[in-house]
Amino acid sequence: MGLSKRIGLVLGPLLFIVIINLPELLTGKEYANAVIAVALWMIVWWITEAVSISVTALLPLVLFPSLDVTGIAEVGANYGSPIIFLFFGGFVLALALEKVNLHKRIALNIIRITGTTPNKVVLGFMIATAALSMWISNTASTVVMLPIAMSVIGLLVNDADGFTKDDQNFALSVMLGIAFSANAGGIATVIGTPPNSVLIGLLENQYNIEISFLKWMTFGLPFSAILLGICYLVLVKWMFPNKQLQFKASREVIQAELKKLGPTSGKEKMVMVIFGITVFLWIFRTVINGIFPDLGLSDTIISMMGAISLFAIPYNFQKGDFIIIWNDTHKLAWGILILFGGGLALANGMSSSGIVDVVSNAIATSELSILFTATLLIILMLFMTELMSNVALVAVLAPVVAGIAIGLDIPMLHLLIPVTIASSCAFMLPMATPPNAIVFASGYIEVKQMARVGIILNLISVVLLVLMFQLVLPLVF
Repeated sequence: MGLSKRIGLVLGPLLFIVIINLPELLTGKEYANAVIAVALWMIVWWITEAVSISVTALLPLVLFPSLDVTGIAEVGANYGSPIIFLFFGGFVLALALEKVNLHKRIALNIIRITGTTPNKVVLGFMIATAALSMWISNTASTVVMLPIAMSVIGLLVNDADGFTKDDQNFALSVMLGIAFSANAGGIATVIGTPPNSVLIGLLENQYNIEISFLKWMTFGLPFSAILLGICYLVLVKWMFPNKQLQFKASREVIQAELKKLGPTSGKEKMVMVIFGITVFLWIFRTVINGIFPDLGLSDTIISMMGAISLFAIPYNFQKGDFIIIWNDTHKLAWGILILFGGGLALANGMSSSGIVDVVSNAIATSELSILFTATLLIILMLFMTELMSNVALVAVLAPVVAGIAIGLDIPMLHLLIPVTIASSCAFMLPMATPPNAIVFASGYIEVKQMARVGIILNLISVVLLVLMFQLVLPLVF
């Protein structure tokens, strides 16, 4: 165990004990000390990763009832929130895509269609990765794309002129393009990246505000596409141009990979149909509910319908062959689901103890401008997520940001959405996101190269998010 983990392991409970025994920190707020103590313990363990971040998320389940903040039933309800089942259904759909190799077929065909000149290959990899990251985890989409990218780069390493400067620039563009587009792609949908779901859960649990799948896509998809385009231009036109590079063999690599997959199987077609119906229902849910009000469809119900279909509809009735069986779920990110629950429990504790009210009142009486405050929060979230889990960070900061929005007397969605999206815009460091770490491990990228491009994209992301706060979200909400 590293030094930071050892320090964190001791410091977390130590801070808890100190805070819990201090005089009342917030006058008139009975359980504020207890909630602040638990929050600090969780933050220290989340930042240092002294134990698994999912284990840390279980602390409210033990500590809140013990400290009389909330009862065990009330705390436990956060871990079974509808938003958790929305994400569970999304995980199962993603698992089916991966199990039948449909995700790889989709990615390869996107790359094949975009073309095989160097810049078009980079664009193809980026579009394919982003498209996958809208529906499956950004880690999985990066893992799928990396070996294909390595095969294409291998052609350049072994060609007649060796690994030239243009070859190196191409390799950097492809590798960083995959990582950055995995991060950007997840922004587009509610299930694309965990921070989005943490926010949706907070809004539904604490404030009875619902953002539908389609509503999120109305701003998430354009933002994701713009960010993807900027990443592409920064990589191939500015930072790592490959003007002299010419190669045709990449087409053969793509064709060879597709050939390995063979013709589209019956299971792939079945998954495609179930996945397509689920996405259709997500997008047109409000229209369907308008025509058939008794249905009462929600995004969570649709997600679970899709998941149950994959378990329950046999591909071969005689053989009892199903697309997904329960044993497959050992690959599911159960820890992320627990992390959602812990985040919602912490948010609930902060709200019920009056901490959020104190923050909102403090902001209301300050003289900071709304635009300055929003920009500061976006920058804080974006650069902090370079160093700690973005899900954990959103779980801690989102309730506070909601309080700030109330204090500023602005719709909380206008502030919460860009601050949450900022947590997915970490481009600078390998440890910031799993895609960054995976492509860094390829050996083609140095930390300074990732940081040099990443700082530019981080700053551009701040500008885009401030514009979203100022111009886009007031039109949508």
